[in-house]
Amino acid sequence: MTATTARDYRQIPGTYVFDGEHCQKGYALNMFCKSLDLESNRAAFRADSSGYLDSFRLSDDQRRAVLDRNWLAMLQLGGNIYYTFKLAILDGLTMQHVGAAMSANGMSVDDFRAMMSSGGRSITGNRSVEEWSHG
Repeated sequence: MTATTARDYRQIPGTYVFDGEHCQKGYALNMFCKSLDLESNRAAFRADSSGYLDSFRLSDDQRRAVLDRNWLAMLQLGGNIYYTFKLAILDGLTMQHVGAAMSANGMSVDDFRAMMSSGGRSITGNRSVEEWSHG
């Protein structure tokens, strides 16, 4: 199977599977996020975010997503949730904050928690991108 072969999971709306193609696309973004494991790197990023990002080969869109803290765009641009969450932790955010921000309508953290506690999003209307495009 080549990187451009159609995959069934690409038909699930809002799903960004971290496959080989996504891994290649997001390599620099994920290496930036992984660098935040070290306190010295976190301090350097806090001191000069834009300058710190210069040492990574991010695309313009990836760079903008990081600086804007656009969590959904980071995933769409090849980010792995486990790596991008390192940036969220730097900002003092929880996974619920990030999940709420990535929701279709940008819901509040409390609404996101309530939705997840009650079983998550309804499958109705969310089975395929075709359902979204005709909804």
